[in-house]
Amino acid sequence: MELAYIPSPSHGVLHLGPIPLRGYAFCIIIGVFLAVWLGNKRWIARGGRTGTVADIAVWAVPFGLVGGRLYHVITDYQLYFSEGRDWVDAFKIWQGGLGIWGAIALGALGAWIGCRRRGIPLPAWADAVAPGIAFAQACGRWGNWFNQELYGRATDLPWALHITSSTDGRVPGYYHPTFLYESLWCVGVGFLVIWADRRFKLGHGRAFALYVAAYCVGRGWIEYMRVDDAHHILGLRLNDWTAMVVFLLAVVYIVISSRLRPGREEIVEPRADEDAPAAGDETASAEDAADKAADKTEGETGDKAEAESGREGKGEDGTEGDSVDLGKETATESATSSESAASSETVTSSESAGSAAEAESEKESGEESEAGSGARSGARDEAGSAKKG
Repeated sequence: MELAYIPSPSHGVLHLGPIPLRGYAFCIIIGVFLAVWLGNKRWIARGGRTGTVADIAVWAVPFGLVGGRLYHVITDYQLYFSEGRDWVDAFKIWQGGLGIWGAIALGALGAWIGCRRRGIPLPAWADAVAPGIAFAQACGRWGNWFNQELYGRATDLPWALHITSSTDGRVPGYYHPTFLYESLWCVGVGFLVIWADRRFKLGHGRAFALYVAAYCVGRGWIEYMRVDDAHHILGLRLNDWTAMVVFLLAVVYIVISSRLRPGREEIVEPRADEDAPAAGDETASAEDAADKAADKTEGETGDKAEAESGREGKGEDGTEGDSVDLGKETATESATSSESAASSETVTSSESAGSAAEAESEKESGEESEAGSGARSGARDEAGSAKKG
């Protein structure tokens, strides 16, 4: 008995009343949404419009599902058309059975139709969605875990997959989880494409070709480990041969495309440039509206503050106003008193000056009178002396 292993779910479907919720379908749906989301981000970064990837995916996804199912039914026809089989099961896609080769081939046809309707180049769109497709495959492989399918040889490794179902020729036991190997490989492929695209500016479909080539390398050795029934050619499983052929085609495309069309497309969606000014105008209008709203809010806040200050200061103005008026009256009275005092001092000074002047005048008159009297007395004395002599 294995002490460590990956358990398999006992059921691949849950019932919500009469509605079945199948794990396989959920894994595919999650993968599709992931691919569209990442592809949209990469498309916008290259100058495309928002929503273009999703619009084209409306064409690519249904075509891809049909192509994947057709490839599986054609290459494993004995499961549906041999004796004792029901051919109606070929339409039960929820039971598993999608060939990635058919999904990519017919999905590319659907994408070409969508791109043609939008007037954009298919290689540029394929470059944008390439890593997203790899991540979608990584999610989709977990649907095989819900269905207990696509496992490898028996093993005793700690990460062995425990198969419990015995339907359709399964033998319960512990096997290599090849679904997990491929899921992890696809995650690595997705990151490889993102890194190489940023490093080398891949364009004209070369990022998508790199995804195809890298996936084929992993699919080759993983396919070799699988033990489910498959057609063999010269000792190799059919999918191994398919992986080798597709790998060579992808490498040849990368080499030839690099020589004929070096670099990356400068314009991937011409109409995207026409939408840019409109978007800028809308952004500017929104900013202007925000500024006006902010100014209005600030003005209203200032008015309210002033009104509140006025109401608070109104009660204080009564007391302060009386004090101011009283101070004004006191200042006026002081000024009047000062002026009166100055006038009095001026009058007194004038009177004192007049009295002093009069006293000096009288003194001078007295001196002159005395001088005149002395002179007259001297003259009389001289005259008397002369008469005597």
